[in-house]
Amino acid sequence: MNSMAGSPSAPSFNEAAIKRGAASVRHPLTRALLVLTFTTGLVDAVSYLALGRVFTANMTGNVVLLGFGIAGSGGLPVVAPIVSLAAFLIGAGAGGALVRRMTGRHPVLVARALAIEVSLLVIAAVVAAATTVHPGNASAYALIVLMASAMGVRNATVRHIAVPDLTTTVLTMTLTGFAADSRLAGGSGNGSIRRLSAVLAMLVGAIAGALLLKASVFAALGLAAVLAIATWLVYVPAAVRLGSNSE
Repeated sequence: MNSMAGSPSAPSFNEAAIKRGAASVRHPLTRALLVLTFTTGLVDAVSYLALGRVFTANMTGNVVLLGFGIAGSGGLPVVAPIVSLAAFLIGAGAGGALVRRMTGRHPVLVARALAIEVSLLVIAAVVAAATTVHPGNASAYALIVLMASAMGVRNATVRHIAVPDLTTTVLTMTLTGFAADSRLAGGSGNGSIRRLSAVLAMLVGAIAGALLLKASVFAALGLAAVLAIATWLVYVPAAVRLGSNSE
């Protein structure tokens, strides 16, 4: 699959031009990031609803939940958020190393980051299918580590790509931009469709994840893995074409 992204000796791509094009929701990069935003809803539905009120993508929520747990409020866990945060940081560190190695080779970077995410989500889905998952047991902690590590790698990569309002895992600044730049607030309204699309993608992903959990944890994680694979197969070749055409 790496061949779709070009060889390590391939020329640099015009990543800046690709990012500029992502202002439109019709751009392949925007669509890819929206699909990944949808998978965040799936992943956090699994972690929060099935693994014991912990997030594996939204680390802001995790820090807040950890604080509540330390204070002994609401019976919230302490160990699970710590495990998730540690795994996320390890994944983000690995993603940062990957970004530095792949500088100037956007399709290769995205292909390899998605390969790692897909691998970790597939392993998580297999663990969910092969074991009984309950909050606090070994299987639950294994899923937390795998999912949070995958989200850490993704976040480091998306941070480097830096498309405004499309972080794929958090919506605070996206919602802020939607309101602050709206015509009602005296702004231009530019970017409103992209921002609203990101919010809806995560919302629908969370709904889908919650519904799939009624069947099994495997179903939700399996869909997340399939969507990450689809993003890889569709976006990476498109990125190669876009980068080549914009030179």
